Amino acid sequence: MRKLFGTDGIRGKANTYPITPELALLVGKATAKVLGGAHRRVIVGKDTRISGYMLETAITSGLLSMGMDVLSVGPMPTPAVAHLTKSMGAACGIMITASHNPACDNGIKIFAEDGFKLPDSIELEIEKEILGGQLGEAGVSGESIGKAYRIEDARGRYISYAKGSVRDLSLRGLKIVLDCANGAAYSIAPMIFRELGAEVIESAVKPDGLNINAGCGALHSENVGRLVREHRADVGIAFDGDADRVIFCDSEGNEVNGDRIIGMIALAYQKEKKLASDTVVVTGMSNLGLMRAMKKAGIKVEVTDVGDRYVIERMRAGGFNVGGEQSGHIIFLDYATTGDGIITALHVLKHMKETGQPLAELARFMTVFPQQLKSFAVARKVPLADLTHLPAEIEACGSALGDSGRTIVRYSGTENKIRILVEAESDEDVRIWIERLTVAANRELNND
Repeated sequence: MRKLFGTDGIRGKANTYPITPELALLVGKATAKVLGGAHRRVIVGKDTRISGYMLETAITSGLLSMGMDVLSVGPMPTPAVAHLTKSMGAACGIMITASHNPACDNGIKIFAEDGFKLPDSIELEIEKEILGGQLGEAGVSGESIGKAYRIEDARGRYISYAKGSVRDLSLRGLKIVLDCANGAAYSIAPMIFRELGAEVIESAVKPDGLNINAGCGALHSENVGRLVREHRADVGIAFDGDADRVIFCDSEGNEVNGDRIIGMIALAYQKEKKLASDTVVVTGMSNLGLMRAMKKAGIKVEVTDVGDRYVIERMRAGGFNVGGEQSGHIIFLDYATTGDGIITALHVLKHMKETGQPLAELARFMTVFPQQLKSFAVARKVPLADLTHLPAEIEACGSALGDSGRTIVRYSGTENKIRILVEAESDEDVRIWIERLTVAANRELNND
């Protein structure tokens, strides 16, 4: 069982184990030992959290001490770090971010030389080195010590790559609101959309190290929705802290989530005969309405565990090119190796321009089942199978809803929380069962 790595790297409260400079130093050393080599290069990026300075310095020190050369790119979206890792021939890439989490948290994601997240086996190998107690004195000396460089043109490289994914399509005539969550996309995203000709209204583009994701970004689409209405914009686009996920709002300010974007793009790709094997890949959190709409259109749906890494693994294994999560991680495997909020937004705008239809109309292909997701902190993460009351309630819910609904109960892979999802044909059924499951979970997990 992994002790440090979760579903999306190592994550926790900054300056508290495991997100400490001491452990970050070991992460750098272990990564170099497992993935490095004499003066091989590693890309290191970060989001805008104040703790990023501390962790970047420690990780860089660990890498240099083992003989790797560090190419620092500063604040940069996670997908940009993944892209640069591959395009610049680096041995690996490291992104310092806690994604959508609050500023008090931080994390470390590692990419392989091909730009994809590390497989579990390699993460376990790195973890074993970190926890093994043998790295403290490890290192090289003299001319073998690595060098650190600041890559000044990193932003320009990613901008060209992102724009190239839509062949520098003109966005003239579109007015868009961009909410950059005071995160990694605060500078680069407005530049990309303006260079393509869009009129851009910026929001949350003044990071101070503490305001990332604070009442803004993909988790707070009400912010971008309000601005869309105020400015009479065509569309609102909200990124999370590291810009690997994106949520949209239509011209009325209504949220358009990842499920609708996945389905919309799948239908467009199917029409253009670009949808690989007429299949999309989603997680179990996707709405049943999406599943039914895809089935009606003759598109097959592959379902994975929750987490964009599992979606990507299934896409790579099956040769599929469109997939993602309801939360806004959308993967265009023809263009990117991970969820990329900016590239997703560009392709949605491209679809709007080519069809001449507003986002609300394009998103109308599916009827959404009533659904509620409840997420709350737990005192301990006991394996669900070891509990008594909660599994019984889950079974009762499944029996009651049958084929007309479902429930998913799981622990967060990045936070000390449990997530409970209930979906049914009626709001009343959703309300009843979310309450029953929440009571059962609190009873067993939050009572000492």
